[in-house]
Amino acid sequence: MSDPSDTTPARGQVLRTSELPVVDRARGVKTQPLVMRERGSSSLTLGISTFEPGSVIPLHSHNVEEAITILEGEAIAIIDGREYPVRAYDTTFVPPGVPHHFRNDSGQRMRFLWVYGGTHVTRTYAETGQTVEHLSAEDIRIATEAAPRQ
Repeated sequence: MSDPSDTTPARGQVLRTSELPVVDRARGVKTQPLVMRERGSSSLTLGISTFEPGSVIPLHSHNVEEAITILEGEAIAIIDGREYPVRAYDTTFVPPGVPHHFRNDSGQRMRFLWVYGGTHVTRTYAETGQTVEHLSAEDIRIATEAAPRQ
C-alpha cells in the first residue's frame, strides 16, 4: 500500500484488466478496481462492476462523489428514492451522502465503469447505518448477506 504522505509524483501506467484481480461482491456482482491509491492515484478511485441478470446490491451512500457510466446492458438506477432506467453510455452522478444502488432486472449482463472523487472511499449501508471501507472484507460480507436470494 502506498504511503499517503508520500509526495513523489505518480508515474503513468497502463492497467490491464486481464492482469488485475476481480472481487466477488455479492450474488452475481463482481468488481474490478482499476485506479486507486495503491496504484499511485492521489485523487481518484475507479473500476468496473459486472451484474449478472437479477443481481442487486444493497442501498448505500458514499463519503465522496460517484459517477457511473453503463458500458453494457441495462439496469435500474435507484437514486435518492427515484428509479431511472439506464442503458449503455448513460451516466449517473451521485453526490456524497445520497442513497443509491443498481438493480439488473434485464435478462442480460450489465457492466459499468465507476469513478469516485477521492482515494479514501467509504460505503454506508442505508438499512443499518453501518459505514465500512469500500471493498473491504466487511463491505463484501455485508453486501453478500444483504443481497436478496434469486
